[in-house]
Amino acid sequence: MRLDKFLKVSRLIKRRTIAQALCDAGQVFLNGKVAKPASTVDVGQELTITRGPYTLTVRIEVVPIRAVATQEAASLYTLLHQSKADLLTELAD
Repeated sequence: MRLDKFLKVSRLIKRRTIAQALCDAGQVFLNGKVAKPASTVDVGQELTITRGPYTLTVRIEVVPIRAVATQEAASLYTLLHQSKADLLTELAD
């Protein structure tokens, strides 16, 4: 499955066009490397998404054949890390 489609199906990103734009902007990483929207995802890969001060890292657990129900979307990945850059600390330094 393509990366941009997986991001939409897993509901990590709301729309596929947004997923494509984030990939093109270099804000999506697959196993630590900048990923293109057409990159193929496999089970066990680590996916990192950065949007402004937010960073989200997940491990892909299941690659579905087609779209899944909303309740099942969260079972496609395991959350590894979620953070928001502490802007107040940066301003204090």
